[in-house]
Amino acid sequence: MKRLTLLLCCIFSATIAQAADQPNIIILLADDLGYGELGCQGNPQIPTPHIDSIANEGIRFTQAYVTAPNCSPSRAGMLTGKIPTRFGYEFNPIGARNEDPGTGLPSKEQTIAELLHDQGYTTGLIGKWHLGGAADYHPFRHGFDEFFGFVHEGHYFVPPPYEGVTTMLRRKTIPGGGKGRWIGHNLIYSTHMGHNEPDYDANNPIIRGGQPVVEREYLTDAFTREAVSFIDRHRDKPFFLYLAYNAVHSPLQGKLKDMQRFQHLEDIHRRIFAAMLASMDDSVGKILKQVQEAQLDQKTLVVFLSDNGGPTRELTSSNLPLRGGKGTMYEGGLRVPFMMRWTGTLKPRQTFQRPVSSMDLFSTSAVLAGASLPQGIDGRDLMPYLRGEKTGAPHEEFFWRQGNLTALRSGDWKLVNIQGKRKKASWELYNIANDLAEEQNLAAQHPEKLDALKARWQEMNGQMQPSLF
Repeated sequence: MKRLTLLLCCIFSATIAQAADQPNIIILLADDLGYGELGCQGNPQIPTPHIDSIANEGIRFTQAYVTAPNCSPSRAGMLTGKIPTRFGYEFNPIGARNEDPGTGLPSKEQTIAELLHDQGYTTGLIGKWHLGGAADYHPFRHGFDEFFGFVHEGHYFVPPPYEGVTTMLRRKTIPGGGKGRWIGHNLIYSTHMGHNEPDYDANNPIIRGGQPVVEREYLTDAFTREAVSFIDRHRDKPFFLYLAYNAVHSPLQGKLKDMQRFQHLEDIHRRIFAAMLASMDDSVGKILKQVQEAQLDQKTLVVFLSDNGGPTRELTSSNLPLRGGKGTMYEGGLRVPFMMRWTGTLKPRQTFQRPVSSMDLFSTSAVLAGASLPQGIDGRDLMPYLRGEKTGAPHEEFFWRQGNLTALRSGDWKLVNIQGKRKKASWELYNIANDLAEEQNLAAQHPEKLDALKARWQEMNGQMQPSLF
């Protein structure tokens, strides 16, 4: 009996020690944030001190990529650690298509949440899911213990009658007919995009767990409240928190008190965007404060990134100095702000200038949690590079495909196909090291390099699956 008791004590002690070695992991994902919008990315117009602090107290990545130029496949790649077209996750469902059977992240694909859950972590998703709205794809079925948020691609920050915010909505025609802007009391209609605001809230309630709830707070504030609560309630054990903001995604709704902070911005469009970004930055500050008050700074890896480039015409979001934005295969659609902090483990004020990917968060998290990496993962464990144990680049190439829009980066060379709806492919070739803005198409000057990269893209494409939906 004494031996059994001793054995159980040893097992219990080993379990406690393992849990102590497992860091908490917090991923803060912005929605449609441009590459050039943050202060730490060189833009002084909209102060983002709390987001910037993650870079100042840790590492900022200058060549960080996502797996698609829009929301859903980008998230699928980040959460699975794979190029999403490897398992057929190619396109971006919107509106009612979110609830179609067969539209979502396949159950056979393991997420970060599932992997960490099986390593003893408590897992929570707060915010935007956008990986399937049908019952088969609920976050609970992909490894999350807790869920508070919505499942479609977007959501109003406050519902009609839009109290406490200035709202700017897209319209085909403004009151009285014609084009341009109609400005009322804290409500603006604009025809700048040529179409109506999507029906984001149609059959897309805020959900707690599996049940709809009525949420009265500005949505960024509600997500902050839930994130702070999650950290407080689970401070005594390893946790994984994935906070997927819907800021700064449309619809454009800025809190009135935040709008006051940017009265100096003449363009009301830009002012609303600034208010939304400032609100998200305040949210990040409150979450970092909760981590500190819970004395978890040295036990918590905090990551901030965006899901894709910003849609400049829609939101005013800047991707400078990059070309293009959301929905394109240029750098402005695929390269994102990305930073991480782990107090006491990662040295502060570092800049990592080698290419990395959002897919790397899966592999990095797995190793930190003590799990074996599954087969077929495209992401890399970044920690050996960040700690100086490895040199060189975690990745030498990246592959992208979304219909007729395709790209491949190999070393400093970037291949882009901008065929779009045209029948004839139009291949472009850029040297990213010398031409970050992708202004000089070198396809004609380097035909051999062009052919080699096209052949490599075709080889990679042969490893991918047809689109699931």
